[in-house]
Amino acid sequence: MNQILEMRGITKTFPGVKALDDVNLQVSEGEIHALVGENGAGKSTLMKVLSGVYPHGSYDGDIVYDGNVKSFRGINDSESDGIIIIHQELALVPLLSVGENIFLGNERARGGVIDWHETRRRSKELLARVGLSDPPETIVDNLGLGKQQLVEIAKALSKNVRLLILDEPTSSLNEDDSQKLLDLLLEFKAKGITSILISHKLNEISRVADTITVLRDGSAVARLDCKDGISEDDIIRDMVGRSLKDRYPDRDPKIGETVMEVKNWTVHHPLHPERKVVNDVSFHVRRGEVLGIAGLMGAGRTELAMSLFGRSYGRDISGTATIEGKAANLSSVRNAINAGLAYATEDRKTYGLILDETIRRNVPLAKLEAIASNGIVEPRREAEVAETYRERLNIKSSSIEQVTVNLSGGNQQKVVLSKWLFADPDILILDEPTRGIDVGAKFEIYTVIRDLAASGKAIIVISSEMPELLGITDRLYVMNEGRFVGEMATAEASQEKIMTRIIKTGSERGEDT
Repeated sequence: MNQILEMRGITKTFPGVKALDDVNLQVSEGEIHALVGENGAGKSTLMKVLSGVYPHGSYDGDIVYDGNVKSFRGINDSESDGIIIIHQELALVPLLSVGENIFLGNERARGGVIDWHETRRRSKELLARVGLSDPPETIVDNLGLGKQQLVEIAKALSKNVRLLILDEPTSSLNEDDSQKLLDLLLEFKAKGITSILISHKLNEISRVADTITVLRDGSAVARLDCKDGISEDDIIRDMVGRSLKDRYPDRDPKIGETVMEVKNWTVHHPLHPERKVVNDVSFHVRRGEVLGIAGLMGAGRTELAMSLFGRSYGRDISGTATIEGKAANLSSVRNAINAGLAYATEDRKTYGLILDETIRRNVPLAKLEAIASNGIVEPRREAEVAETYRERLNIKSSSIEQVTVNLSGGNQQKVVLSKWLFADPDILILDEPTRGIDVGAKFEIYTVIRDLAASGKAIIVISSEMPELLGITDRLYVMNEGRFVGEMATAEASQEKIMTRIIKTGSERGEDT
């Protein structure tokens, strides 16, 4: 195959940090090239250099595309050459239609007036290419995440894409939507479109990639040809610089008495009160236990967690919650924290962190009174707490003064965990705690979870990755359509058993209706 892209000696430096150090990358035309590495390895930075987000002159090295040295000054320059990047955070406008989003900034117009007929006709063609049958008039906010990802790809196709860059495209998708997206990449490959895929999901990489480039600490450390039969263990060894024999840390659980019990918990949708998003759910969690909640996207798991945590979601909430055998006041976030409950959100960028603030400012947020005197935060104590948790959770940063928006996803997640560990809760709900995080950082977070349970904390883990739940929990509840439809000891559980409970209860409910 001909080489479509070569990046030579790319070096990119931020204040105090060398993000890329003399990186070389070669991509052949018509292949799916995977870019893997731990969080902070430089993957997204390298692709932002390629796409012009970091313009020519802000880095050292050369980009050779189609045999010509390029000096992209911005996104428009790279897109004009058919290089399209789809970032991990989708860039769609929620309240515009699908068609409007596809051609946003690239409108179909005649004489300066948008041609809506042409917009609709062309949108339908592009949606058909990505396997979507929804009308172009559909408001994007009414689509699921899987379909929104496909709209982003349709948008890329509208710009005559030759090289498609996807940054963690399946991180927020369920298994079915992820498989559809990967199938689409294989279809594009058959039609000659080149793709660069950034992903932490090594099973997906193994399925579709032709070549893998591994980055570690800002350097390209390996180039792997998948025709040679590369194993996930081989990739992990190159990523982390050592053999990772076990994906999950060993545990010797010592489970005590029930610390929290919830009975008949029901939550109505905040905008559609006739709809129950959590329906008569009852459960308990014990001291020293890691409890998992499994289910498909939309099952109601996050809604359950947020409604418990100070009624952060929903309306007309009913049911009872007891902590240490006493009725718990969970009527506000502050009351929930005071009752010993903490919730680490699945959306760390929106709800978990103040992104434009430093590590020092973020870590103590959930318990500011502990670092304050007469209602005024003491900077010295604030810095001591931040530095303590930076070291404890191995947060990779230049210092506690680094702004959190500039941290990798895994290190941002560690800051979120630090915030709640400092609050010292009795019950900690972790919602998708390792989403978008590499295997090395995952192991570190699993170790934190293990140690918290060993110290007597009760941990509730919500995860869409069933192997993760099976690897770190003691007991599982299965949730489907707002209800708990199964409970099992993790030692007796399997992915097949979990899916059987989901499918069986779904079909039974369908027959009832």
